[in-house]
Amino acid sequence: MVVYLDHAATTPMLPEAISAYADALGVVGNPASVHSQGQNAKRMLEEARERVAASVGCDPIEVIFTASGTEAINLAVKGLFWARAPRRRVLVAEGEHHATLDSAEWLHQHDGALLEWIPLDAVGRIDLDALEAAIARNPLDVALVTVIAANNEVGTIQPVADIAALAAGHGIPVHVDAVSAYGHLPLDFAAWSRVGVSAMSVSAHKIGGPVGIGALILGRSAVVVPLLHGGGQQRQVRSGTQDVAAAVSFAVAASAFGAGLADENTRLAALRDTVIAGVTRLVPSAIVNGDTSPGGRLPGNAHFSFPGCEGDSLLFLLDVAGISVSTGSACQAGVPEPSHVLRAMGRTEVESRGALRITLGHTTTEADVAALLAALPAAHAQAARAGMADRVPGS
Repeated sequence: MVVYLDHAATTPMLPEAISAYADALGVVGNPASVHSQGQNAKRMLEEARERVAASVGCDPIEVIFTASGTEAINLAVKGLFWARAPRRRVLVAEGEHHATLDSAEWLHQHDGALLEWIPLDAVGRIDLDALEAAIARNPLDVALVTVIAANNEVGTIQPVADIAALAAGHGIPVHVDAVSAYGHLPLDFAAWSRVGVSAMSVSAHKIGGPVGIGALILGRSAVVVPLLHGGGQQRQVRSGTQDVAAAVSFAVAASAFGAGLADENTRLAALRDTVIAGVTRLVPSAIVNGDTSPGGRLPGNAHFSFPGCEGDSLLFLLDVAGISVSTGSACQAGVPEPSHVLRAMGRTEVESRGALRITLGHTTTEADVAALLAALPAAHAQAARAGMADRVPGS
């Protein structure tokens, strides 16, 4: 039996989303065509857009379908920056997902952006005083603020409304990376937009939809310069023939998660707390990373540091035992570097290298959690012995 506990990387597609996807793949017609088949495809696409919009609390016209959450983030960060020229400063919270970090770095290297990194506290939450001070230094030169709604590694939830309020007083647009939060936290873009959020990124495969489609939720008054140019689809923001089948499947997953969000969060939070209690009991040296208060982190996220162990060693040993977990972002899997998120939180390099992320989702059961806890002690003992051998000269 294989136990899958890496839902933050991707969660299994819902059966109803797979069925909807397969059915929609049989539909012929470009939604931009004027004939009846094209208009049928357009109807399916726009109905899907309405359902996705309902799941995040926005108007359908504000949903810009993209090929991924990464594309949505790139479009927001780069597009807002270009639209705000000649402003050059981009305020980025430390510990962001690499889609955001690398987009910002690209703007710095290729377009003269001035990046200012806003520190995190010990649980991974942005320092609001530091953000306020950074804005106050020269608000007229700030192009945008970008922040993750909930950290993809340690699960800490950010105070998005407070962040947006600080920026809104100076007319500064805020982009929120909600990819990790989608399907786990209630998202209300309309409420966030009233306090200054201009754009929000989400992705279908985090909620049981297909890989290969995401969305940028872009406020009606927000202006971005597009990354792609062509037919001018989707408000001239994202040209290209839209993937009707993927959008339909995305919409089915969005509706399914939205309908049972509160109950599922309660279920996952209870399982998460069982994981945290079990891991810290079985391995007393384990350090829980992120906000330890129940409402301060994603309900399905449990993140630990195991001093004296390499996270990769623990991952592989658990994998051999049939347990799938991760050391952090799937985008950085296999990269032998300590977690930049943990380093931003003040963790030592040793603690950062010994990280393990356990993330629960809609297929997770009590038996899965029990299997993890049964496999952990032996895996930890073996990883600790390997870590000790690595530190002994001549071993």
